[in-house]
Amino acid sequence: MRIKIIVLLLMIVGAVGCKSKKAYSDKLRTENVRAESRKTKGEPLSTRDTSMPEDSGKFVKFRIETIEEYIRTFSDIAQLEMKAYGIPASITLAQGLLESGYGKGELALKTNNHFGIKCHTGWEGDYDFHDDDAKGECFRKYNHPMYSFRDHSIFLTTRSRYAFLFDYRPTDYRKWAHGLRKAGYATDKRYPQKLIYLIEKHQLYTYDGGVLDTGYDDDRVVITENDAVHIVKKGDTLYSLSEKVLCICG
Repeated sequence: MRIKIIVLLLMIVGAVGCKSKKAYSDKLRTENVRAESRKTKGEPLSTRDTSMPEDSGKFVKFRIETIEEYIRTFSDIAQLEMKAYGIPASITLAQGLLESGYGKGELALKTNNHFGIKCHTGWEGDYDFHDDDAKGECFRKYNHPMYSFRDHSIFLTTRSRYAFLFDYRPTDYRKWAHGLRKAGYATDKRYPQKLIYLIEKHQLYTYDGGVLDTGYDDDRVVITENDAVHIVKKGDTLYSLSEKVLCICG
């Protein structure tokens, strides 16, 4: 009887030990994956061409009249950034809408800065001054809004305080919204609720679906003759391209 009890105890201990080893192994593997991903922060996750066109050096003024037009104009870029960096397109669009006043805010109009990113230490690009939390703060300036979208992706992926966001599913916009506030992206206590409201009111979550699973192998970001930006996808036709010309003025 004693032998049976000992054998049973050994079996239980063994099972617990195996379970613990598996849990440890799974945890270690997850940590290794996360650690590996940290090595490429600021670099596109995809091996395809996600580069932006060379900056022409000319400041482009965008004329956006409505929220719907803003979404149509920048949804392609937001999806490209999701494909390249893993940031939900819905979050990128919602932040752009909120921070730029759907492209009509003073800061966006004079700097093409759609995400309210300040200069911060180490910024070597162009800049301008704008009253925000304090008077005359330094904000990054871009010649085209698409560079603001790319800089937003790099900003989130190269700062350690935002690293935990990338542990969330890229379609879980609610966690991302609350995580951005937790990480200190904005001082507004209702920042998450505002992002979620925009996402759900305008169904921005539809731009998250399938982005990370599609090929997009032939995607290229191009600028047309009138400085409009468009992502050329496999299957585009001349008619479909003409329908996507952005409304801008020189």
